[in-house]
Amino acid sequence: MTVFLYLLMILVWGASWIAIKWQGGEVPTEVSILYRFVIAVVLMFILGKVFNKLQSVKRRDQMYFALQGLCLFSCNFIAFYNATFYIPSGLVAVIMATVPIINAIHGRLIYKTPTNSNFWLSVVIGLSGICLLFGSDLLQTNWSSNVLIGLMYALLGSWFFSMGNMVSIRNTRNNIGPFTATSYAMLYGCAALLIMILIKGLDFTISTDLRYIGSLLYLAVPASIIGFTAYLVLVDRIGANNAAYLLVITPIVALIVSSIFEDYQWTIYSTVGLTLVVFGNVINQWKKTVLRFSSNQRL
Repeated sequence: MTVFLYLLMILVWGASWIAIKWQGGEVPTEVSILYRFVIAVVLMFILGKVFNKLQSVKRRDQMYFALQGLCLFSCNFIAFYNATFYIPSGLVAVIMATVPIINAIHGRLIYKTPTNSNFWLSVVIGLSGICLLFGSDLLQTNWSSNVLIGLMYALLGSWFFSMGNMVSIRNTRNNIGPFTATSYAMLYGCAALLIMILIKGLDFTISTDLRYIGSLLYLAVPASIIGFTAYLVLVDRIGANNAAYLLVITPIVALIVSSIFEDYQWTIYSTVGLTLVVFGNVINQWKKTVLRFSSNQRL
């Protein structure tokens, strides 16, 4: 099941990059994000009631749901979307791929979570591969002031995403299931987005373009409902560090989709980069597989 969820997440979130790009246009960014999560949260609560998936929670837990909603379903997306205004989306993907490292640091500081040499080696190899994949984007930026602003937004988005992971760990330790936590966190995320929209005085416009509607539904259901629930299950099962490593791999799917819809051209650098990312993932999982096999042998 863990392997299935891991592969599912890579495919679902990898394809979401092109859907996010198709959301750009006449509808303000914050409004598009709000539409996405309103659809998702309504469906989450309907499914939760119908299939009895929503747990009863304590009043104190609501504070952590609100914090998780701010981190995972509002602030991080606003930061990432703003980053794409200043730097190429590929470079934003590179920065987001640092989340495993940020998770490792946060986990050590907050939960005293240990890390091993395998993890750090796999991260270095995987990030090296990502840099090769998006090397042309890095060279074209020329490190202007816009680039620095974009990088700050991307790093801020990655930090918020990582903090959302840390709150998820707290919720899991308090026996709150991923479906319940995701449902309530999305609800609070929508509330935060609505407040931001009202403060900025943005219009609630909607595009009738079929590509916009299709990408909105994709982002609301597969990428949000299925994606975030599955991701939080992975955080519970294999830890925040290893779950976040899939963010190093999802840009590969994004590139494949881009080659289909945006005529992305593969080069020797991108091919070597892809190989390094896959190799890094193998290293990340190798020691755990060997240890599990050895343990079974002793039993």
